[in-house]
Amino acid sequence: MNGFSAAPLIRFAAIALLLSSGCGPKRIATPAPGRVQVVLLPEAEGAPASAVTVTTRSGAVALTAPFESTTVSANRPPAPPVKLAEAEVQRQFGRVLADLPDAPQHFSLYFRTESVELADESRTVLPDVLRAAAARTLPEVTVIGHTDTTGSAQNNYKLGLERAHTVKDLLLKMGLAETLIEVESHGEADLLRRTPDNTPEPRNRRVEITIR
Repeated sequence: MNGFSAAPLIRFAAIALLLSSGCGPKRIATPAPGRVQVVLLPEAEGAPASAVTVTTRSGAVALTAPFESTTVSANRPPAPPVKLAEAEVQRQFGRVLADLPDAPQHFSLYFRTESVELADESRTVLPDVLRAAAARTLPEVTVIGHTDTTGSAQNNYKLGLERAHTVKDLLLKMGLAETLIEVESHGEADLLRRTPDNTPEPRNRRVEITIR
């Protein structure tokens, strides 16, 4: 299953494969002429599920499960979703899937309360991150800092950024090139576990690393 997910949208001839990317529901507009098949592929292991809405001038349909497919013809709404067998997807699109880049890899590192100090168990994940990056020819490493809801939103944005830079500095010390790393902060805006305001939650105090 993991070998399917790789890029947002692949089009070839009159067929399209949509590969989910873990960013929640998405909307795509299909080209007007011809006939297009859109297939939602599964995420890499550990990545959140995704969905897509296929939209034309005549209507729209949502694909919400791996291997759901819709067919779009000119001047018609998208056909109702049909669940394809994994073997059928391989039969139809196997040659294209074999040429896709490797699926993104995801890692989560957790922090102590209101600090930029990694939890002990998270330090053991860093070598895995280095190995995953080294396995790619030109890796792109995204490091995103998160917090729980204790403190103000402004301070949590800063704390999330500090956590992301802490992880970046550790990766640099381990030999990863700085040009490969992009750092961001979501602060308390993207909680892994939903909580009320001013609620400590260990799983929300984290840095998420994605390697493409």
